[in-house]
Amino acid sequence: MEKLFLVGKEAQKLRQAHLDDVNSRDSHLPYVSFTSSSGRYENLDESGENTLRVDVTGGLPERRLRPEEILPDPAAPPTFTVDQAVDKIGFGKFQLKLSCLAGFAWMADAMEMMILSILSPALKCEWELDGWQQALVTTVVFCGMMLSSAIWGKISDKYGRRVELLICSFITFFYGLISAFAPNFLWLLFLRGFVGIGIGGSPQSVTLYSEFLPSKQRAKCLVLTEVFWALGSCFEVLLALFVMPTLGWRWLLGLSSIPLIIFDIACLWMPESARYFMASGQTEKAYAVLQRIANENGQPMPPGELVTDAGNSKDTAPRGRFRDLVGPDMRRTTLLLWIIWLGNAFSYYGIVLMTTELFGAGDTCHVSQQAALPKPPCPLECPLFLTAVIIDLLGRKRTMALEFIVYSIFVFLLCICTGRVVMTLFLFVARGFISGAFQTAYVYTPEVYPTSMRSIGLGMCSTMARIGAILAPFNSQVVLNYSVYGAISIFGCVALAAAGASLLLPIETRGREMKDTRVIH
Repeated sequence: MEKLFLVGKEAQKLRQAHLDDVNSRDSHLPYVSFTSSSGRYENLDESGENTLRVDVTGGLPERRLRPEEILPDPAAPPTFTVDQAVDKIGFGKFQLKLSCLAGFAWMADAMEMMILSILSPALKCEWELDGWQQALVTTVVFCGMMLSSAIWGKISDKYGRRVELLICSFITFFYGLISAFAPNFLWLLFLRGFVGIGIGGSPQSVTLYSEFLPSKQRAKCLVLTEVFWALGSCFEVLLALFVMPTLGWRWLLGLSSIPLIIFDIACLWMPESARYFMASGQTEKAYAVLQRIANENGQPMPPGELVTDAGNSKDTAPRGRFRDLVGPDMRRTTLLLWIIWLGNAFSYYGIVLMTTELFGAGDTCHVSQQAALPKPPCPLECPLFLTAVIIDLLGRKRTMALEFIVYSIFVFLLCICTGRVVMTLFLFVARGFISGAFQTAYVYTPEVYPTSMRSIGLGMCSTMARIGAILAPFNSQVVLNYSVYGAISIFGCVALAAAGASLLLPIETRGREMKDTRVIH
């Protein structure tokens, strides 16, 4: 981005002085705000309808300038932003290594989540647990995730993405390991609750990963990380098949925690996000990170000075504040995203649990007459590859809306009294498309929030998702036993509501730079 100066004696002097002195505590400038009809002051010559207004408190009159009066300063040195640097360096060896590392994190967390469906039946036999006690083994993990997600987001925004990932993955490993030595049911609940607290920070790997990806590859790479989640789930099932019959559930818990400590050790290679360094005013460190990426990829750095997308060399805006999420500029986006994430998790975990119930009965007409038929051991998520194709064609908003609608259609089709084969097809398509909607939300959310609140924005969305996950069993297991059609209708209607919320989002992030600073209108 080129530096801009304003033609006109007072305006030109004030604008340049503001850019040079905005971060100085000793500044004697009057209070200045720059606004425009488009909500930004760079590239105003794109449309003749945009105007720039300089509002000054303390001495100079208000002045309104036309776009043609805003010209690039020929004497100013060239500048570039983190987004421009990442795009110029491109996708290379560094991003390939980071993709494997982020995927490994997803695999490790998927194993800890998949173990919940394996652990409960084993504990029921060994400790003679009641049904509600079995349910608590799962619920306590989701509660830990719900309570910690926003806190991890705040830590990530204030102290760094890498620091947050190191801490949360070690907590998950440590409590996952020692839960294998739990002497009784209450101790197991306590320790698994801390496992949930650790897992609550795992979505921040998406934040770090997205901040290193060029804009052209970002959506596809983030969507395809779900493949690693599926691989982790399948690996946990295979591990259980070998370990459970001979060594028991304690060995399974211990062995399942090992990938997390491997991830922690691998994180020592991973650099901190350059965007985080810029948001925290550490421009030199941000430049060093970008230089490292360029060296690994064998590409040159852009020439000039590294600046924020507001044109400043440093950004000292507060980071990780909840109130910024519901401020005037982000309130609508935040509230709609909360609806989308809650509906997404409610629908996803609901279809997973409902699959068990319907497979047990053989069809939707005989849910109360369950036979002992197993559900498929691995996730049915092949439509994710379709999501990776259409997300850049249709955009994030319409992709989410389309996948919610397709999910709801095939959920409503379960109301038809069909055989096992057709029911399996309906469940396969529904689960695949809701997985795609979930991954699209993981793409959209980091893109729409600026760096100063990106992690806490994703963390709060993850909190809403855990609320949806906690509510899902009541519909897919309790309501389903009273009315199959009632439970199915609830899942379908919630998905349609999430589709509507997707279309109402005010910002489409396809082709849009990931912002480092807030633009307050």
